[in-house]
Amino acid sequence: MTTVLHPVAEQPRIVRRDSSRVLGRMAIRSLYTELSLYPKPGLVSPVDNGAHDDMSMATFMRSLFSLRTYFVQIAAAGGFESRFITLKQLGMDAERRMLTATAGINTHRGAIFNLGLLSASAGYHIANRLPLDTDAICMTVATLWGKDLMADMPVDSNGSRAIARHGGPGAREQAALGYPVLRHVAVPTYDNALKQSGDRNLAALQTFFTLMSVLNDTNILHRAGREGLDYVHQQAREFLSDGGVFASGSIDRAAELNRAFSQRRISPGGAADLLSCAIFLHDVRAGQ
Repeated sequence: MTTVLHPVAEQPRIVRRDSSRVLGRMAIRSLYTELSLYPKPGLVSPVDNGAHDDMSMATFMRSLFSLRTYFVQIAAAGGFESRFITLKQLGMDAERRMLTATAGINTHRGAIFNLGLLSASAGYHIANRLPLDTDAICMTVATLWGKDLMADMPVDSNGSRAIARHGGPGAREQAALGYPVLRHVAVPTYDNALKQSGDRNLAALQTFFTLMSVLNDTNILHRAGREGLDYVHQQAREFLSDGGVFASGSIDRAAELNRAFSQRRISPGGAADLLSCAIFLHDVRAGQ
């Protein structure tokens, strides 16, 4: 696909609208790339349902279809420098459509939040002819909406309860700080692995394991507690220290971990959310 992301000064609103559609397609594509990746320990893929007995790839595809306009809308809103309350309302509307499409199953709440904010920031950058590099897009989230993100902290969600019980930063803290784990860990890992392998799936899998090794994943904390998160960190770090996806037999080993995570009911959904964000940021910068 040939993509032109940079706006033309003479037609800012037309190009902004066109660019928003491009960003929306990139966001959906990054989510599909994450969904189709195998083996992701504990997560839904085309091969199996991981640790989940209430959802499948078909559930996720219905969800993706319901979100096809959301990322376009929020990218456009960012381009028009919308306030946080506008972005929040778009996210709430998208969540309602998702839950309708999935009969009440939460497939993409984290993506609606994280990828939505990054789409809005990318839209802002295009509209204002600012750089489309990862650091700039992530830090704009903190600059424009970080204060509101922390002031709007939910008190009754799975993530907030997990943080209250086990400690550590959650998704809102990551966003309000300008996504340091994306800037310093996930995107550099994806870039390097893609350069080394030339394979987007291998790069994505390496990035997924890297995220699992460091992330305070509230999805895991909610389902498996601190003990479960420690187990995930240990397994991911051992996988990486032995060579990661570049080691002989790495795919078989990842498949074994998929079985182990699934048996323990461990689902690293936070790592999956940020993997899709890393792919999105890479593609936005590359103009793909």
